Amino acid sequence: MGLRPYQRQAVESVFREWGCGHRRTLLVQATGTGKTIVFAEIARQVAERGGRTLVLAHRGELLDQAADKIRRTTGLGCAVERAQESSLGAWNRVTVGSVQSLMREDRLSRFAPDRFGAIVVDEAHHSLADGYMRVLEHFSGANVLGVTATADRADRRDLGEVFDSVAFEYQLPQAIKDGYLCPIEAQTVPFDIDISRVGTSHGDFVAGQLGDALEPYLDGIADRMAELCRDRRTVVFLPLVRTAKAFAEMLNGRGLLAFEADGQSEDRQEVLEAFAGAGHGSVLCNSMLLTEGWDCPSVDCVVVLRPTKSRSLYAQMVGRGTRLSPETGKQGLLLLDFLWMTGRHELVRPAALFARTAEGAARATEAMAEDGGPCDLMGEVDEGERDAQAEREEALARELEAVRHRKARLVDPLQYEMSICDEDLTTYEPTFAWEMDEATDAQREALERWGIDPDGMGAGKASLMLERLAKRRDAGMATPKQVRMLERKGFRHPGTWTFAAASDMMGRLAANRWRVPTGVDPTTYEPDAEPARLDWSTS
Repeated sequence: MGLRPYQRQAVESVFREWGCGHRRTLLVQATGTGKTIVFAEIARQVAERGGRTLVLAHRGELLDQAADKIRRTTGLGCAVERAQESSLGAWNRVTVGSVQSLMREDRLSRFAPDRFGAIVVDEAHHSLADGYMRVLEHFSGANVLGVTATADRADRRDLGEVFDSVAFEYQLPQAIKDGYLCPIEAQTVPFDIDISRVGTSHGDFVAGQLGDALEPYLDGIADRMAELCRDRRTVVFLPLVRTAKAFAEMLNGRGLLAFEADGQSEDRQEVLEAFAGAGHGSVLCNSMLLTEGWDCPSVDCVVVLRPTKSRSLYAQMVGRGTRLSPETGKQGLLLLDFLWMTGRHELVRPAALFARTAEGAARATEAMAEDGGPCDLMGEVDEGERDAQAEREEALARELEAVRHRKARLVDPLQYEMSICDEDLTTYEPTFAWEMDEATDAQREALERWGIDPDGMGAGKASLMLERLAKRRDAGMATPKQVRMLERKGFRHPGTWTFAAASDMMGRLAANRWRVPTGVDPTTYEPDAEPARLDWSTS
């Protein structure tokens, strides 16, 4: 199977990280973009070099899927380490292993510590569990790749205990833009559901209390779904098995073809196959069974009736409907969003899938609620982010106005970030422990040579700032000192100008005794050339 361009980049990036000494690295790819194909190719290349690969997972379905995909895409057969099956003595270069089996000391001790040259941790957001850590510590000399769809900033702070870098990212927005996943429409259903009295445990809502709080609303929700989902293939996530069973019965009573699947169902596989073969008006209810390791591309509607505070979990649920399925006539995914009354608790809403900031997500959520119908989710979020950015700029302008008379040899980094319109810098938050340390002496000296004030800057922010400065220099963009001078004369966003355009205006100012030339309004002036837009991606 030929690799897509981003999958090829992912493979190259992983080997590059390992080669640079980052022995435990992460691969972040949106659900449906072929994470298994990527690590299958990595296992193939490790095998070509004479090494063995262990693929670790916590569920049998994930192991079976990994073994099947590796065989079909690379031709490599896989040994199995699970329950009564053992890979000891097998000739295979790839082993798929259950972490629950391998973590046991009597089993783990049978393997030489250098048995595997590479370990792939599927669904790596589970890797902080003791079982995974025991296995990784036993094979301490192996290169490790953690694979996940949902490592957002909060997750990465925890995953930083296991992994020391992110090799490659291919997120949901880019996959949709590139045409590898389907567009998402979100519709706010004006149906209030009060969960304000539901408690939390381990950072999320208590499932049992959610089930109790949700039950009085199920009839009304079923009525709305009977209207909105009749021409759809829908998956519904609910907090409890009993809630899922009850809801399926309600939907069947309203003319929909509803199925229910749970971990205790002996006929679970038959139910999943029956749903996959059903047409419009079919609904599959489940109690969080299908968040990982289940694919049904024809799903074109997702209903989250298991509200969560975890963006990762929310993205896993929505990911069940983002795959392409042109043969079934699928045009996109409809994400139904009910109005949850949560009191003081925050929960994840559809806008969080694309928003870079909380402010942008909040604005998009408000706009969708006012609209009432299906909205292009990515477009709404982009507009919300622009509004939030404008508000930040206004607040910054007020702050800068208060200190505009202060003389300084160096450019204030916040002012510079806003001038060059670099959202990655303005919204930057440290992820790994080293990024939270103070900037090094070498970083501070380098920033000062560029003309940037390094005071108060952490090592991660300093590293990103220096990277941007070097890219801007190579691209022929205005220097920090040019930006500072032009901003002092009232020009807006001179950081988006080229070096030549900035030099030209500086020359005109100098010739006019550093006064703005007649006929030039600095608040509206734009250079003759279009403002530059740089691609900051490091993939």
